[in-house]
Amino acid sequence: MKTLAVLTFLAVLPAGLAIADGRDHRHGDDCSVPMADWQPREAVEALAAENGWTVRRIKVDDGCYEIVGTDGRGARIAVKVDPATLAIIEVDHEDGGSRHRERDRD
Repeated sequence: MKTLAVLTFLAVLPAGLAIADGRDHRHGDDCSVPMADWQPREAVEALAAENGWTVRRIKVDDGCYEIVGTDGRGARIAVKVDPATLAIIEVDHEDGGSRHRERDRD
């Protein structure tokens, strides 16, 4: 009986850890790209310029690039970008205290 309890615990443990880390991995919120395949930060800066964004900071979040800055209207934004393809994964807009989120992939 103890063996069955231990096996059940071990089977459920990975699901519990995924929930405990606060991320929903089904939506692809993290990027799993080897560092050797990453585009340089200069390419991320060029992407931001092409979109009319002013970059305050480029950081790494969940293995993705994240651009923190403002859009062409001056609204604060945070943009999550795939480090290999520079595809825009998610855009968070902050307009006067409200926040709007756009996602390009599920």
